[in-house]
Amino acid sequence: MKLSVIVVNQNRCDLLKLALNSLIKASSNIDYEVIIVDNASTDSSVEMLRADYPDIKLITNTVNEGVSKASNQGIGVSRGEYILLVNADTICGKETLTKVIEFMDVHTDASGLGIRMLGAQGRFLPESNRGLTKPWVTFFKLIGFARNFQKTRLSDRNHKAWVEEFQTSEIDILNDAFMLIRKSVLNEVGLFDERFVQFGHNIDLSYRMRLAGFKNFYFPKTYIINLKSNNTPKFSWQYIKNFYGAMLIFAAKYLFRLPEIKIEGMQMYPAAYEVEQ
Repeated sequence: MKLSVIVVNQNRCDLLKLALNSLIKASSNIDYEVIIVDNASTDSSVEMLRADYPDIKLITNTVNEGVSKASNQGIGVSRGEYILLVNADTICGKETLTKVIEFMDVHTDASGLGIRMLGAQGRFLPESNRGLTKPWVTFFKLIGFARNFQKTRLSDRNHKAWVEEFQTSEIDILNDAFMLIRKSVLNEVGLFDERFVQFGHNIDLSYRMRLAGFKNFYFPKTYIINLKSNNTPKFSWQYIKNFYGAMLIFAAKYLFRLPEIKIEGMQMYPAAYEVEQ
């Protein structure tokens, strides 16, 4: 099988249906499977999936333990040469999947690929080729880790070596809205670190793939529309815990060797390896 499409869903029934319709249409000429991992939705997502998409492989969790763990569940039952992790709030272009697979087939040194993303109003989203939101950019600058991301826009946006909107180029970080990854690379570097519950999992995996000597690419010759919905309010404790907790986990993992730290609802462990300074 060529492609396994994995979507993690929680309470996004209407958006998920739009996403699935676009993905199925874009996969018409590909040997593919779709795997939905539902993270304890309380809306009608599961009922809709069973009624309208009976051929889709469905994993239903009774507890939401995070995007990383759900993604790993999907990868664990996947059969494709390539794994596409795509958000439930994205709409895929008609030729998107064919084009990205063709690129990966030619570029055998590529571990993963991200693409040009447009917002709901059709505007280019700069995190398409940067891979990082502004808070993460600031965080990496503050801890002095920015030098490890030479192909990512972390400082002067006018640097001539940086990726432009329509320029295919190597990048550091794949955006988690659309991550196409070679499964053989996952077999080598491992799956998502499940300590990253909602944020940072893509940054960690992308960085590990780079440490292993693989290349990540930004491919702008196709697109997705990213509606950027979020079930968790930004000023809620859940959001703050998951977002800034991910930064702490990342720093502990790559910069320091710390004893196990326990915070209510969150756990960090000593780094398994360190970046050589």
